[in-house]
Amino acid sequence: MFRVIALFYVIGLMTLSSAKVEPKVKCTPNLMRIELPMKPSTRAIYLQGLKDYPNPACKPQTDPVEATAVFQLNLTDFYQCAITRVINQITGKQVFYKTIIIESTSEIEGIQQPHIEEFIHVKCSISPITNHTVVKRNVLPAGFQEPEDLKITKSITSRAPVPILGVGVRQGGKLVTGELNVSPGTPLQMEIFLDKNSSVIYGLLVTHMQVTDTNTQEETIIYNGCTVDPFLFENFNTVDGDFLTAKFKAFKFPESTYVQFKCTVNVCLDKCQGVECSDGQIGYGRKRREIPSLPADPNKIFEITITSFIKVNYEDDTENFEELFKNQTKIYNNKKFIVGNEMDKRFYKTIDETPSNLEVMKLMEVEKVTTVVADNSAAKNCAQFAIIVGILLRLFL
Repeated sequence: MFRVIALFYVIGLMTLSSAKVEPKVKCTPNLMRIELPMKPSTRAIYLQGLKDYPNPACKPQTDPVEATAVFQLNLTDFYQCAITRVINQITGKQVFYKTIIIESTSEIEGIQQPHIEEFIHVKCSISPITNHTVVKRNVLPAGFQEPEDLKITKSITSRAPVPILGVGVRQGGKLVTGELNVSPGTPLQMEIFLDKNSSVIYGLLVTHMQVTDTNTQEETIIYNGCTVDPFLFENFNTVDGDFLTAKFKAFKFPESTYVQFKCTVNVCLDKCQGVECSDGQIGYGRKRREIPSLPADPNKIFEITITSFIKVNYEDDTENFEELFKNQTKIYNNKKFIVGNEMDKRFYKTIDETPSNLEVMKLMEVEKVTTVVADNSAAKNCAQFAIIVGILLRLFL
């Protein structure tokens, strides 16, 4: 059984709006239902970071007659619409939260004003209900007598806040707001950080990160706090423990333009313990070493799961692989990802210095090498047989 609490609060940008939107939030262990009133000035209502994301489950159902927009967000598959989940490791309490953006227009003296954005933060708290058995017993020693005059000078009760985690991506040193739409190979930087109230109390450690094509393909890029492929996604670094950064190159799956990041983050009192990885250094994600599990951190209080989407495609929204080899910054990786400027296990070419026929030869050579690697054992046996036959022919002829 669960005890469910629904909360919301609203932040308005630009002081042109009059009354703030008051949503109705209903929570169950499996569903978060948000009902928002629509005004004539309302232009759009969407989940933060998913304005153009095509999944219907992440879009509101609008009723023009009732003038309402209703989100029904799945809490069982909270990755689907990038809902953040916080688990209290001590009490088992779960908190789900998401931000909704409402865009509106207004006029002052007949002049159209810039659109207004309202940020509505909704939250569901789900607490497990457990049965408690009380056993009565005499715990006081014989002859114990409580003082008649007991003076209580002060009673202090304090609780640490539930941490709120933020995720941002920088391109060219500037923080990208809204949806991120880039080409493969674009240098980016991911930032994971705590809110102002929590940053003075807690520290962070990214333990795992998976990337998916939002369908069937999934790859792990951070395992037990260590990066799997530093070329693709570098280690997370931190100075004070509550703000993590990692550099990476934009990549995509061949059959999807969206890349979904699923990230598990430990939140610890003061600062999380670092992880020793293959280079022997203590850090927040370096080149992986083989460790069966992450050592338990006694300071770990919360485990937060966050999700972020990046749209990665070429500038003309096409995937013409003949054109890929004419541009050295857009090369098709022989793994599952498409990444720019990757040099391992293939030849790197420069358009200005390489004639077109040599480009084809190098491309064929790459395919030939890949075939030999794939059929390693069979090729080795055939080569040995050919050498033996050649020696015998020379002896008898």
